[in-house]
Amino acid sequence: MRQTGVHPNQFTFSAVLPACAETMSGKQIHCLGLKRGFDSDVFVGSGLIDMYGKCCEMGYAEKVFDEMPERNLVSWNSLIVGFSKNRLYEKAMTVFKEVLVCPDQVSFSTVLSACANSGNFCFGRQVHGVGIKHGLVELAYVKNSLVDMYSKCVGFEEALKLFRTIGDKDVVTWNVMVMGLLQNNCFEEACNCFWVMRSEGVSPDEASLSTALHASASLGALDQGALIHNQIIKSGFMSNTCVSSALVTMYAKCGGLVDARRVFDEIEDRSVVCWTAMIAACQLHGFGDQVIDMFEEMLVKGIKPDRITLVCVLSACGYTGRVEEGLKYYDSMKWLYGIEPGSEHYACIVDMLSRAGRLDEAKMFVESMPLEPDPLVWGALLGGCRKYSNLEIGREVAERLFKMEPRNSGNYVLLSNIYARYGMLEKAKEVRKMMGLSGVKKEPGYSWG
Repeated sequence: MRQTGVHPNQFTFSAVLPACAETMSGKQIHCLGLKRGFDSDVFVGSGLIDMYGKCCEMGYAEKVFDEMPERNLVSWNSLIVGFSKNRLYEKAMTVFKEVLVCPDQVSFSTVLSACANSGNFCFGRQVHGVGIKHGLVELAYVKNSLVDMYSKCVGFEEALKLFRTIGDKDVVTWNVMVMGLLQNNCFEEACNCFWVMRSEGVSPDEASLSTALHASASLGALDQGALIHNQIIKSGFMSNTCVSSALVTMYAKCGGLVDARRVFDEIEDRSVVCWTAMIAACQLHGFGDQVIDMFEEMLVKGIKPDRITLVCVLSACGYTGRVEEGLKYYDSMKWLYGIEPGSEHYACIVDMLSRAGRLDEAKMFVESMPLEPDPLVWGALLGGCRKYSNLEIGREVAERLFKMEPRNSGNYVLLSNIYARYGMLEKAKEVRKMMGLSGVKKEPGYSWG
């Protein structure tokens, strides 16, 4: 268009910006808009905020918003949605407080989602009250967000009370309730809720089916999972990546690795989620060599791993003793796959080195971590000290863990066992007393050396 000499106007920019969000190339359009003098247009400004939010550039989005001479509800909503999607929940709530126009269902549902994800029930309850005053709580989006907020912040019982007041429940409403039950570890209730939804004549979607499968997997209820599998086949969702991956996970957690593999082999277009589900299934059943083989096969097919894939692979390298391979995969995370290691990856490396008896190297690795080591990392090292009876490192690590999680009985047990192996029974008894003073009861089945 520009090559033919036709100049874009504000409507052109508003139409192009959503596409820029998909391609992450909006800064050039922003510059062109500035040159053409459209930066002060409320529609262009709102589009820019939305685009920068989707590109995870909330600093730019906030700057555009602050410089807008005129703002409408779309502008405010774009900023609130941007902050919420980028997990800046406190900022989303702050902007909602400052809205100078009458908020709508998008404003309310988004800020309620921010409250749910940040666990801020106090503010969420205030938003609920404001929604009642504005007469918006009867709208589907707002009701669903309220159920989600209550289930995440105060538990499923309060959410269930609210859920029962909703008259016309669509599939999203049911999904929110089933997910809320799942997140509150009410797995049986989640399965029951799914079947009640079906009895009410509401057809499940991919979210319903995936959530019900995860609930069945958590229960180890193969019969429930098989029934849901039948529903998936009848409703034509077998080709859906999320559903098929959840099926693989369900069969694996219910002890059916062969069935999990059969489902995996039937998936035509396998995404990284599908591959990771199957790799995790092999890892769950202790087939470390198969984990590595599947991972290499995935790479050959051009599938880029994600964070969870690499956790499974590093863990498998640990318990199969493939230390050098594990270190190679760890080194390639950032420079080859663009994945910044997290605490779970560091814990896998520490566990791998500790299992191999390389405790000094594991300790040096922990001390060189860019992140503050969490109990998972220190616990992996303490486990290695217990295995190889390293009292010097074990005592130091245990003392750190006692401060971080004083009520975790496992840490006391491990240190006590190390002392006992050295014949230091009095020291072992002292550790037991420390455990009692910390309010931890001795659990049956633990060995004291």
